[in-house]
Amino acid sequence: MDTPAAPPPDLFLADDGYPAPAGVARRPAGSTESVRANRRWWDAAAPAYLAEHGSDLGDVDFLWCPEGLREAEAHLLGEVAGRRVLEVGCGSAPCSRWLRREGADVVAFDLSGGMLARAAELNRATGIDVPLLQADVGALPLASGSVDVACSAFGGLPFVADVEAALAEVARVLRPGGRFVASVNHPMRWPLPDSPDPEDLRVVSSYFDRTPYVETDEDGRAVYVEHHRTVGDWVRAVVGAGLVLDDLLEPEWTPGRTQQWGQWSPARGALVPGTLIVVCGKPA
Repeated sequence: MDTPAAPPPDLFLADDGYPAPAGVARRPAGSTESVRANRRWWDAAAPAYLAEHGSDLGDVDFLWCPEGLREAEAHLLGEVAGRRVLEVGCGSAPCSRWLRREGADVVAFDLSGGMLARAAELNRATGIDVPLLQADVGALPLASGSVDVACSAFGGLPFVADVEAALAEVARVLRPGGRFVASVNHPMRWPLPDSPDPEDLRVVSSYFDRTPYVETDEDGRAVYVEHHRTVGDWVRAVVGAGLVLDDLLEPEWTPGRTQQWGQWSPARGALVPGTLIVVCGKPA
């Protein structure tokens, strides 16, 4: 599987290295627009994102969420040695390299060529060669029933417009009896300010408003799109894809962990959840 070279950023970058939007809106955004916008954004943002968070993510590690839950302790995927595992939205692929080190046969994919270019560099640096694939979760280039386990650690599902179709694709490639675990932004973060300070905890929008958050360029074109779903929406999407929901986890902040990720912080994490993890399986 060939890994695309990192494309040159075609978005204006702020001093922190992240794309600087010309405007922000709450408006509808479909699958085509969301895919195009988020591929561009992550291609441009990959260096800044990994410079900021790469040390916490590690090169060969499986971090489920900013709260610090790691697969080495959580064992949400079960035994992975000898199993074929698909990582959805792998980014720089530290989770996939960890899985490969644990004996899994791994395939990692991401929408962003920029992220995959860094993943390829880290494959070479670590000596752990994980196959990398550029793909959209809405149309996986894998055979039906070809995967034992699928996972997604904050791997792009909040950016997907049609998450029902995406989960149906994951269910399609899973073998009967297969397992899927995904961590996403907790729906409760949507109506609250994007701040790590507990003093800022106040409801500023409706939890039930599913209108996407869209950042735009000077011409009004979307350059970043994030989609909100309630807890109930996630449950219905999982069940609608033909999967069985085994558990819903809301990880608490790991004691002694001081790392801050955007609005995720120890002080805020002590009060409200920041991550939702769905644990599900495909009926045998």
